[in-house]
Amino acid sequence: MQKPIKIASDRAYDILRSQHHPLDVIFAPKNVAVIGASEKEGSVGRTLLWNLISHPFGGTVFPVNPKHNSILGIKAYPNIAAVPEVVDLAIIATPAVTVPSVIAECVDAGVKGAIAISAGFRETGNAGIELEERVLEQLRRSQMRLIGPNCLGIINPHIGLNASFAGSMALPGKVGFISQSGALCSAILDWSFHENVGFSAFISIGSMLDVDWGDIIYYLGDDPHTESILIYMESIGNARSFLSAAREVALTKPIIVIKAGRTEAAAKAATSHTGALVGSDAVFDAALRRCGVLRVDRISELFDMAEVLAKQPRPQGKRMTIITNAGGPGVLATDALISGGGELAELTVETRNNLNELIPKNGNHNNPIDLLGDAKPSSYEKTLEIVSRDKNTDAILVILTPQAMTNPTHTAKLLAVYSKIGKPVLASWMGDADIEAGAEILNQAGIPTFPYPDTATRIFNYMWHYSYNLRSLYETPVFTEAEVEFSQREKVRDMIQAIRHSGRYLLTEVESKEVFAAYGIPSVETYLATTIDEAIQVADKIGYPVVIKVYSYTIIHKSDVDGVHLNLCCGNAVKEAYQAIQASVKEKVGEGHFIGVTIQPMVDLKNSYELILGSSIDAQFGPVLLFGMGGQLVEVFEDTVLGLPPLNTTLARRMMEQTRIYKALQGVRERKAIALDELEQVLVRFSHLVVEQLGIKEIDINPLLAKPGVVNSLVALDGRIILHDSNVDIKQLPKPAIRPYPIQYISAWKMKNGMEITIRPIRPEDEPLMIKFHQTLSEQSIYFRYFHLIKLSQRIAHERLTRLCFIDYDREMALVADYDNPDTGQNEILAVGRLSKLHGTNQAEFALIVADKYQCQGLGRELLQRLLQVGRDENLSEINAEILLENHEMQQVCKKVGFAIQRTADASVVKAAIAL
Repeated sequence: MQKPIKIASDRAYDILRSQHHPLDVIFAPKNVAVIGASEKEGSVGRTLLWNLISHPFGGTVFPVNPKHNSILGIKAYPNIAAVPEVVDLAIIATPAVTVPSVIAECVDAGVKGAIAISAGFRETGNAGIELEERVLEQLRRSQMRLIGPNCLGIINPHIGLNASFAGSMALPGKVGFISQSGALCSAILDWSFHENVGFSAFISIGSMLDVDWGDIIYYLGDDPHTESILIYMESIGNARSFLSAAREVALTKPIIVIKAGRTEAAAKAATSHTGALVGSDAVFDAALRRCGVLRVDRISELFDMAEVLAKQPRPQGKRMTIITNAGGPGVLATDALISGGGELAELTVETRNNLNELIPKNGNHNNPIDLLGDAKPSSYEKTLEIVSRDKNTDAILVILTPQAMTNPTHTAKLLAVYSKIGKPVLASWMGDADIEAGAEILNQAGIPTFPYPDTATRIFNYMWHYSYNLRSLYETPVFTEAEVEFSQREKVRDMIQAIRHSGRYLLTEVESKEVFAAYGIPSVETYLATTIDEAIQVADKIGYPVVIKVYSYTIIHKSDVDGVHLNLCCGNAVKEAYQAIQASVKEKVGEGHFIGVTIQPMVDLKNSYELILGSSIDAQFGPVLLFGMGGQLVEVFEDTVLGLPPLNTTLARRMMEQTRIYKALQGVRERKAIALDELEQVLVRFSHLVVEQLGIKEIDINPLLAKPGVVNSLVALDGRIILHDSNVDIKQLPKPAIRPYPIQYISAWKMKNGMEITIRPIRPEDEPLMIKFHQTLSEQSIYFRYFHLIKLSQRIAHERLTRLCFIDYDREMALVADYDNPDTGQNEILAVGRLSKLHGTNQAEFALIVADKYQCQGLGRELLQRLLQVGRDENLSEINAEILLENHEMQQVCKKVGFAIQRTADASVVKAAIAL
């Protein structure tokens, strides 16, 4: 048996938490220096020092203050350089103007991490921003990480570290809490004692000058004490960092966000429908959906959701069954459920028949199920048992009102055993003292209990929305031939560049449709005419009726100049329309704005749907997509949804599903469905256009006409593309928040045996190919790859392959060797090379595996060289991997491309490393 050409440690996100993390020096320091420590009562410096020494964390505390020899009985030092040990964590509580020099002293002294408590930075204006720049200059000289400035500090209850000026130490628990507001941190901390809520970490992140959301989310994602992450957010900061980290961690730990600023108005200066419909808060919602993060509206809901998701499984759908002993609360719960997008479950015939034998005639046998006020504990139990088997029910809410005949405590004891039935069970025990014991029994059993039923249904609506969004991260999209040929992509880029350089910023309709055609987006055939005779000749050629529209380099909205004439049935009508448009343009904006008209066939709109597809630029998230009901009244109906590019077919379908018109597109009132798979393809191609052609500022296809029941049913009737002004530097524009598919790493290559293959980045659609690839691997290849044998069923499990194929190209890169087998007509993956950035560092780990049949063909070396180039492009400092000592072939490959082979503490393993 041939030896494989690969061995490396498993993926970076599988590295055990026991390994050192760069932020450990902040959250688990061996020693702490308090710069600005003070004896003054009520000062921040004194509170910081007192919190550290009154809650021993197992390390040494060094007060730093040049005016004191000792503080609170502890020897003090004049500066950080005088501290006798290398400091893990420095907490800075000095005036803002001194912070840059203090940071410089910390860097010179080799301090590993810092927290800047001081306020007075960007929140104060230009002078504060200049201070931040000076701090960043110093940070760039070292590997030191900084939390803050303008923050409360951090608390790690599990080791007793209170590196904050909060009044108390948080209770230990499983919730990681992060906040931009120090005042809110204090309020939440006070509240947590009353509610007995514990934390794995309590973090005031401040201005995020260095350590940002992504860094903290990754850290808590690796932390074994953290089961869920709660965030109070005021600004997103580095959107790509947040989304990259959140998407990865949300697959294993719930991330729940509350964000201030929901009511921020949409952009008012927008020139397109899309620009008018895109508001920054709506974009934020779209971003959270994309990465599987849940947003709530109330602070209490942060902790309610953390509790519910810890105790109960995620629902498979949005259908709830309600069991109650009072009609009113059941109706209120129903109203809240449906208002939030949930549904009452339609009980199966079997369920209804079983309930008929149990529920009194005067009760409600349908959903919500009313057991009446004299319901016995056994009635509750039997009803819950029946409903738990109902296949149409995704979740159950049990409501109890304390009437004279009820026994809340005994009922709770009987229902407690149903806490783990595979679907969520929630309860609302309404009342005060009479229900406390029963509510406590349910809570202890793992059934979350709420004082009001509408609160419970609101929480359920959050649950199914969260589950729905997470499924998008797990579903394997259908492969689409949406990749645009390089020549077409370059043709569009050159055209856009030439138009911008000419001083124009508006593409004509003809130019817009050329762009659509290049990206495979069908549009109605459109011809240009600059004279009346030419217009009539074109109309005669394509056949009547026709539509003519104004053709101009400057007019954005044709309706502003009466620039569209429909259903023209003869040459005279075309002549009159041409003259009318020309006269209107001359009167309203000047004759110089009129070039001619475009002519296109009149498309029958009967029984068709007008859709809109557009994009504009958000200051934080970059290009944003819009889809929904189109036409002239698009702003009136407001049936649109936002999403972040790029899309695959699964994400495209998710956007479609969130609109009201989607139900009609599936077929309604004897109309057939439109070709939804074609619409998916158009959305995917459009998303590629948006992220590849960065010269585009705003773009609308309105209407995109969809005809039910026919193939090739989609056609863009009108399109508008607005470019960035020529003086705008494209490189300075907001980047796409989600890194697009890296087409620059696609290229052909020939193996030693002459086989021609394509080496390209992996795609989410590659899951079926990866299954076949793993079926070809020998046990020895598996052992060398993972250091132990893994069953095929585990290697090809959907949840695992989803994470391997649907990657975040900003954090890792996986290259596959793709072979188009002429004998089978099928594509095959012959090898995979992966480069994964290590959390909190500027280093990455590589991994390679080549199918046994194709080893010794130079493929492993070629993939490794390409991964090195990716590392250089990403400005990484080092790439490394662990290799079994016996795998001499892989060690030789590493040496040939420049790696150094080093011994490790494990005699059976060596480390290959290369500095870039």
